[in-house]
Amino acid sequence: MAPPVKFKIALVQMRCSEDPADNVARALERIRDAARDGAQLVCLPELFRTQYFCQIEDHSFFDLAEPIPGPTTLALTRAAREAGVVVIGSLFERRAAGVYHNTAVVIDADGRLCGSYRKMHIPDDPLYYEKFYFTPGDLGFRAFDTACGRIGTLVCWDQWYPEAARLTALAGADLLLYPTAIGWHPSEKAEFGAAQAAAWQTAQRAHAIANGVYVAAVNRVGHEKSPGAAGAGIEFWGGSFVADPFGAVLAEASRTEEETLIVTCDRQHQETVRRHWPFLRDRRIDAYGAITRRLDD
Repeated sequence: MAPPVKFKIALVQMRCSEDPADNVARALERIRDAARDGAQLVCLPELFRTQYFCQIEDHSFFDLAEPIPGPTTLALTRAAREAGVVVIGSLFERRAAGVYHNTAVVIDADGRLCGSYRKMHIPDDPLYYEKFYFTPGDLGFRAFDTACGRIGTLVCWDQWYPEAARLTALAGADLLLYPTAIGWHPSEKAEFGAAQAAAWQTAQRAHAIANGVYVAAVNRVGHEKSPGAAGAGIEFWGGSFVADPFGAVLAEASRTEEETLIVTCDRQHQETVRRHWPFLRDRRIDAYGAITRRLDD
């Protein structure tokens, strides 16, 4: 069956409490609400089940991980089936003893688990100690056939890498979704905050333009500090947004409030943009071999 020419996506920008059961329950309710408001696809923020535990290196936090499929996946598949919507959920995956991933699951509108994407780029910065917790993804850059058409999901730090967006678009995705948990160090916000948030959005709008795809990034909001973490924690900057295939921002959430953005994606608009700006046509694939080298020393 041909994918719909137009479809509505919902980005759930939310706070995450210290209670995983509360976070899952509120996410499920937001999925149901978005479906009632006409959404056909709902995307949740990165690691929405818990507060952002990567602010410190603590072996006890591995207990937060769960298998896929597992309890949260099953709750999301049930919600997707009952609401009749595609759902993207970001989870802390326990693959095996000592092997954990930051994983996005793609669930079709009938509750079928289409597959998973394991975060490929893993950061290691102050208060973002993800290399301690997450094994780099090994499933590659993927696109999934859903009731809304062929879509791709990447995760947070992947947002900064044009190669990730390009390869996912080349796999056939015409919508890139980025579950995200990004924010400010409060001590840096006054000096660098506006520039950091602007760079984050600009990088992703560039992916939309370069690949002629819709791009949707969904972030959390609120201030969080892991027990024992140094400093003042992280102030997550919200700002969830959707950009069209030429980078125009169609909708943008606030910096501080929980909200659900519902935006219509139009494949005919994508067709028009790509006809006038045929960046994929004009790629010089014969000349890009050096891209696999880290640097040309």
